[in-house]
Amino acid sequence: MSSHSLEAVSAARWRVALSLTVAMMAVYFGFVLLVAFNKPLLGTVVARGLSLGMLLGALVILVAWALTWIYIRWANTHYDASLRGLRSTGRAQGEPVRHAQGEGR
Repeated sequence: MSSHSLEAVSAARWRVALSLTVAMMAVYFGFVLLVAFNKPLLGTVVARGLSLGMLLGALVILVAWALTWIYIRWANTHYDASLRGLRSTGRAQGEPVRHAQGEGR
């Protein structure tokens, strides 16, 4: 198993995870800053019994679910497939199979 290939796969995983983390933090802290500095805007009634603040709060939760789904989808289609390819290449070359850190054995 090529150490360079494994490092590339690991780097891709970190890039995706970091990008999604930054996106979630921007959404969350953006909402918190609105709460802290623009309460009148969040008190705006969008529909009867529904303020903009409540709507944006629910949206923060939905964004968290969506970003989690994006990561899972990416991991299942790209990351896991890359690891399977690396493992099969390693077996074909007679190398022992090593598990990535944090992966089940």
